[in-house]
Amino acid sequence: MTAPTVPAGTSLPPLPHWEEIPADLPDATRQIKAALRARIAASGRTVEEVFAVVERRIEAEVADIAATRTRGESVWPVIDYADIEAGTVTAEQMQALHRRGCLIVRGHFPREQAVAWDRDIVDYTERNGFFDAYRGPGDDFFGSVGSKPEIYPIYWSAAQMQARQSDRMARVQAFLNAQWKHESEGVRWFEPDRDSLYPDRIRRRPPGTDSGGLGTHLDPGTLDLWMTKAYQQAFRHLFDGTVEEYDPWDAAHRTDGPQYPGTTMCSAFRTFQGWTALSDMDHDQGVLHTVPIPAAMAYLMLRPLLPDVPDDDMGGVTINRVFPVSERWHPLLLKAVTGIPDVRAGDSVWWHCDMIHSVAPVENQKGWGNVMYIPAAPWCPRNERYSTSVREALLTGASPADFPAEHYEQSWPDRFRQSDLNITGRRGLGLN
Repeated sequence: MTAPTVPAGTSLPPLPHWEEIPADLPDATRQIKAALRARIAASGRTVEEVFAVVERRIEAEVADIAATRTRGESVWPVIDYADIEAGTVTAEQMQALHRRGCLIVRGHFPREQAVAWDRDIVDYTERNGFFDAYRGPGDDFFGSVGSKPEIYPIYWSAAQMQARQSDRMARVQAFLNAQWKHESEGVRWFEPDRDSLYPDRIRRRPPGTDSGGLGTHLDPGTLDLWMTKAYQQAFRHLFDGTVEEYDPWDAAHRTDGPQYPGTTMCSAFRTFQGWTALSDMDHDQGVLHTVPIPAAMAYLMLRPLLPDVPDDDMGGVTINRVFPVSERWHPLLLKAVTGIPDVRAGDSVWWHCDMIHSVAPVENQKGWGNVMYIPAAPWCPRNERYSTSVREALLTGASPADFPAEHYEQSWPDRFRQSDLNITGRRGLGLN
């Protein structure tokens, strides 16, 4: 079926926008919802008609995921690192990655390398007295998992930086970035072959742990997704009557705009969130789950415009909290929540930046559950701006600006230094 187009000469009403957090959030919410509804109506379609298009697409994906499970097949695509390196990934594998928006890279690093990095991180924290100095979770969100600690606010160990600036990591990041449309409208939105080395934390969950997990959520932003000019452009097809043209893999306008500040924000644009396994983990031991439907973002963005949602509410989304996904507003999406398969130390796990995800709870965990968080965050104006603060944090050993100001490593003499950067690392921090 041919997608409807807005008739030539149709004038769509402009949208109000707030490049900083509005002083009156409920009033701004009412304003933007009314304006979005009016813009969709001006295209000749109703909000309900536009949402129905998205809902049918999502229903088909949910049904396919259920059928895949019934056949006993993995919903998560799995690709060997060796095939990425050799350029022998099949067209079928590429199609599955694009459809599901998530990926396991088997053997991304040799298992012995990952295990050695895990041991090195433990040695690094122990010899610098981290556990004596640890003051508890620095943020409410990850603090909710209930173990002490599970998320280590450590950024500058040699192990983490070696992984971030390694050729093997750069190769996988470039492969993932290539899934995106990075040039359009005469603009090159990001550099697919250059990562910005976004520093993040590590997780170490010991055997026997009881962990409450993390609820279903996503991380690309909060109210700024509806209220800032750049994101209104990024999601333009959802709001201008051409919803069939919405492409979750189009980076246009995502890499330059502001984001509302908060303790759960990510200043960088990430094509994929990701982590590298430092231990073997079975699929039923409190692991990552996603809703493997990249286009679900369209559902999330349009759902608050339906009449059953109060005019001053965006389906539970607000500032300084992660974007929640709930049974109340999004029951269809939750039917597709799917966990990763078993992984081994050295495998890496990736999911589209808009993807709904969660971490399952676990009781008396069997084996370790250790990862270091490394995303694909390609070089772009937004990431170049953030890299200024990253360079400063590396020089001083501070916690990066996106994270709680805990600064455990500032006095540690054996942290990674700027002089230890290789060519890839220097490019990733804007030093070349």
